[in-house]
Amino acid sequence: MTHSLVLPRLIRTGSGSLAEIGKLLACCGVSRPLIVTDPTMVSLGYVGRLTAALAEAGLPCGLFSETEPEPTETSVVAAEAILRAGLDGQAFDGLVALGGGSAIDTAKALAVLGPHGGRMRDYKVPRLVDEPGMPVIAIPTTAGTGSEATRVTVITDPENDEKMLCMGLAFMPVAAILDPDLTLSLPSRVTADTGIDALTHAIEAYVSRKASPFSDQQALAAMRLIAPNLRRAFHDGQDAAAREALLVGACFGGIAFSNASVALVHGMSRPIGAFFHVPHGLSNAMLLPAVTAWSIPAAPTRYADCARAMGLVGEGAGDELANGALLEELRGLNAELGVPTPTGFGIEPARWQQLRPLMAEQALASGSPGNNPRIPTADEIIALYDEVWG
Repeated sequence: MTHSLVLPRLIRTGSGSLAEIGKLLACCGVSRPLIVTDPTMVSLGYVGRLTAALAEAGLPCGLFSETEPEPTETSVVAAEAILRAGLDGQAFDGLVALGGGSAIDTAKALAVLGPHGGRMRDYKVPRLVDEPGMPVIAIPTTAGTGSEATRVTVITDPENDEKMLCMGLAFMPVAAILDPDLTLSLPSRVTADTGIDALTHAIEAYVSRKASPFSDQQALAAMRLIAPNLRRAFHDGQDAAAREALLVGACFGGIAFSNASVALVHGMSRPIGAFFHVPHGLSNAMLLPAVTAWSIPAAPTRYADCARAMGLVGEGAGDELANGALLEELRGLNAELGVPTPTGFGIEPARWQQLRPLMAEQALASGSPGNNPRIPTADEIIALYDEVWG
C-alpha cells in the first residue's frame, strides 16, 4: 500500500510569532493579501495586531471580517465579492485566515472559488480538488480544528442544510502561524469543544483504515499533548504552557487526519451541526464515547494504544484494561467539561427523531464512516443517534 503525505510548506510557532507574518508572506510570494476573519477577532484587537505587522512589513491588505460560525455558502459568497473586487485596482494574491476553523475554512473555500469559480457544491466529495488554488496562510486562534494543516474544508449548503465536505490539495494552506498568545482569550466552553475536537481528530486518524506510519506518529503525538493539558486550559485559561501544548497538539491532529482521514464520529457529527446548529467540536464530543465503545471490538489494540498515549494506563497494560480506561476517560472528560447530550443542548425531540434517517444518509455519503474500524449500516448509525440522545 502507498500513502501520500501532504503538509503546509511552512509552520512558524511560538509566543509572538504573529509579528513575523511579513517574513512568512515573503517566503510564500504573497504581497497583497486579503485577511479573512470574524468580528470577534476585530473586537479582541487581533486584527489590529495583524494589520500593524503587515504595515510594518510594507504590505497592503484587504479585509473580510464577517465570517460566520459554521460557515455557509452565503457568507462565502459575500467574501468572494470582496476577493474579486481586489485592492486599489490590483488582484489579491493570497489569503490570510485569522480565527478558528470557520475563518480558515472560509479562506480555503475562497482559495478555490477565486481562480476556478463555480459554487462550493461543485467541489464536495467524492470530487478531489487537486488543481492549484490561491495561497492560504492560516493563523488559528483556537486549538481544535487543525484546519491550518489539512486539505479539507467544510461549508454548509443553506438550501438543504448539508455540511459539504470538500477535499484536495487546493485546500491545503501553504503556511501556518501557531501563536499561543492568540488562544489565551478563549472562553472555557470554546476551549473544551475545540480541545475535544482535536482529540477526536487524533483518535480517529489513528484507528482509521487509511492510517499510515506517518499519520500514526502525528496522531499519537497529538494525544500525548492534548490529553494532559485540556483540563488545565479549561480550568485556567491563562495557563500558557497548556495553551501552547493544545495548539501544537491540534496541529499534529490536523496533520494526522488530513493524511489518514477521520471516521464515524465526524461522519455523524456534521449533520448534527448542519440541522441543529451545534458547534462542531461539541457535536463530536456528544458522539465520541458511544461511537468509540461501538467501534472498539473491531480494533481493540489500536484503541488501547490511544489510552496508553493519553497516559491513562502504563505501556504494559493489556488491551482490555486500556480500553476500559479510555471509555472511562472520554465519559469523564465530557462530564467535567460540561458537554451536554443533544436533549440537554435543547434539540427538539420530534425533529431529532424525524431527521435521524436523513442524518444517517448524509453521514454515509460523506465517506467518513467507511474509514472506521467497524463500518456501520444506516440502521446502526440511527441506533447510535438514539443512544447519544440522552
